[in-house]
Amino acid sequence: MKNKILSVAVPCYNSQDYMRKCIDSILVGGEEVEIIIVNDGSTDDTAKIAEEYKRMYPSIVKVVHKENGGHGDAVNYGIANATGFYFKVVDSDDWLSSEPLKKVLSVLREFAWAAENEEREPELDVLISNYVYDKVGRKKKRVMRYTGALEEDKLLTWDSARIKFRQYQYVLMHSVIYRTKILKDIKLSLPKHTFYVDNIFVFVPMMYVNTLMYVNVDLYRYFIGRADQSVNEQTMVKRIDQQIYINKELINYFTKKKNLNKQLYTFLLQYLEMMMCVSSIICIVGGTEECLEKKKKLWAYLKYKDKKLYREVRHALLGVVMNLPGKAGRYLSKTGYHIVQRLFGFN
Repeated sequence: MKNKILSVAVPCYNSQDYMRKCIDSILVGGEEVEIIIVNDGSTDDTAKIAEEYKRMYPSIVKVVHKENGGHGDAVNYGIANATGFYFKVVDSDDWLSSEPLKKVLSVLREFAWAAENEEREPELDVLISNYVYDKVGRKKKRVMRYTGALEEDKLLTWDSARIKFRQYQYVLMHSVIYRTKILKDIKLSLPKHTFYVDNIFVFVPMMYVNTLMYVNVDLYRYFIGRADQSVNEQTMVKRIDQQIYINKELINYFTKKKNLNKQLYTFLLQYLEMMMCVSSIICIVGGTEECLEKKKKLWAYLKYKDKKLYREVRHALLGVVMNLPGKAGRYLSKTGYHIVQRLFGFN
């Protein structure tokens, strides 16, 4: 096969202490995988380690050095430099499991071969697999699976299959492998110097997906435990403006896209409901008058952009729970959030 099957972008910023584990886990894919290490203006030994891997694996590892632009900008550079049929992002403090990676590559190989040989088979636009909340100190790791939402190991379309994600089956960047051509064709560009852009990475390309497949393997290990991680609760409170900015961007994308398939519309609607929930609960956890005013303005923005969409989101279960009135209502919202947080260990 002339082209690589899978391009994996690894955004790195001062990642010297943990990037080796990440890169080594992807090297299990061998010559079928292209690893694009994007050094996002690191000031430690990240660049040195990246170049070391490039010397050791010149046919597998690419290195891109750039000025600091944030996680989203690093992903943009990964997409721009990708030559594989499919594209995945693996954060430098996370890693992939070996046997699931081999399974996923065996699936992608068939579609990549057909594309390279101009077979008339339907192309696979997105492959979805499981991710594991690998939280420090937690013996039993929670796994996000999509059983029941998607039939396993079968090429599906939004039009022909029954696709129904439950509210808790949250699709993250960790879950998806997109056909690279889709990302390049839509000119996906994530905001610079902004956190939580992974939500745009899932939400926007999915609007252009026709075919999808679910492979029920625990591929992605999502490490949670560093105090400086963007998903740390107190960090999220400090960065609530960025969370709300991304939330508004999703609203803007959703309201501009017309004539969506009904099942795809439901998926995007549920995704937006979850994002509104995340932004709202972080404002509630923040607890200040300023935070609560930001929450109020976010819901007002949704109503201004699309009254019908606002009604759908506001009167859904999460919309109701996030808008319970008064201090007692906010206490109940926060209590429910912390119960779910302990169950899944997501931050």
